[in-house]
Amino acid sequence: MDTRNDMLKLLHSRREGFSLEQPFYSDPDFFRLDMELIWYRDWLFIGHDCELPKPGSYITAQIGDYPIVLVRDQQGKINAFHNSCRHRGSRVCNADKGTAAKLVCPYHQWTYELDGRLLFARQMADGFDKSQFGLKPVACESVGGYIFICLAREPADFAPVRTMIEPYLLPHRLREAKVAFESTIVEKGNWKLVWENNRECYHCAGNHPELCKTFPEAPTVTGVQGADSDPEMLAHWAKCEAAGLPSKFRIDPAGQYRATRAPLLRDAVSYTMTGKRAVKRNLSDSVATDRIGSLLLYHYPTTWNHILGDHAVTFRVLPISATETAVTTKWLVHKDAVEGVDYDLAELTHVWTETNDQDRRIVEENAFGILSPAYEPGPYSELHEGGVIQFVEWYAAFIGPRLTEGERPALRCVA
Repeated sequence: MDTRNDMLKLLHSRREGFSLEQPFYSDPDFFRLDMELIWYRDWLFIGHDCELPKPGSYITAQIGDYPIVLVRDQQGKINAFHNSCRHRGSRVCNADKGTAAKLVCPYHQWTYELDGRLLFARQMADGFDKSQFGLKPVACESVGGYIFICLAREPADFAPVRTMIEPYLLPHRLREAKVAFESTIVEKGNWKLVWENNRECYHCAGNHPELCKTFPEAPTVTGVQGADSDPEMLAHWAKCEAAGLPSKFRIDPAGQYRATRAPLLRDAVSYTMTGKRAVKRNLSDSVATDRIGSLLLYHYPTTWNHILGDHAVTFRVLPISATETAVTTKWLVHKDAVEGVDYDLAELTHVWTETNDQDRRIVEENAFGILSPAYEPGPYSELHEGGVIQFVEWYAAFIGPRLTEGERPALRCVA
């Protein structure tokens, strides 16, 4: 079976404004094409600069078949490598995060410098050239406290991403923040279902009582549907931009990433059950303006974000299989904020912990129903699901041309 042709035919025949055919959400071969043509070729959000506070700090991630390690070196630079020893391929770092003076493979103790150079290989024959066996690098960029990587041999230019999103992020000084809490849940659904659920609030009133106390359900909030004609959005943008906070809705021409600042409901200033601050200390010493709402930042296929005056909530999406997706949430606060003094952890995390679990159940029920032989694509609501339509249009336009390429994408090989 030629899966590429099958996928291409379904994309060409799909009805605009409708959900995708069943294989896009469940077929392992379609999933492999998603990984090959999107996840192994594009810039992916992995973590935050502040998670690597000093030389030797590292974090790891699994991108499909590729284990990755990010580490800060002695010069302060953040490097990304394939987490695969150049001896016999064992993972060098097998913890989610940690600190190490050198990167030492636990199998045979091959030892690497923090910049990836092989320093020591025990009992190798005369003539062995260590310089030829450093860890294989992965393209890595940092912008406004966010770390992105790209597995492609020739990554797309990151400059347009930086140019657009950096002005929105810099006032919040996330490089100087700290992670107060993080959680990872596995949703038993395809990564596209996770995104589709995220891209609308059509379901919010009936499913997210905690979030709906502060987050508007209006489809204009995320910018895709008529934000530039919404008086409340225009007034909020004007207020925030006057305070030096870029806020107007901007989206890249391909629709892959965008940013805007949205007001919260009524007098709410944070995602709490009361709408009051979750953290006494501002997230950034540079932002003193009250009621700035939430900076909404999206970058397909890996991240959506809510950055407020007192804290930030960041999300990372990583596919596990055709029917499993890992969603990691991190709550960031000012680096000097003290738990139990400046914030109560349960209060800080409650709204999004509940919302994430509710979304997990929604996605899993959606995925379960799609497996039915009776499933067929259904129409999105043009009034409430413009964000979902935009996501699906991006996906189809992004992967479609790559299906017709004569050669497979060139990737860095794992040793």
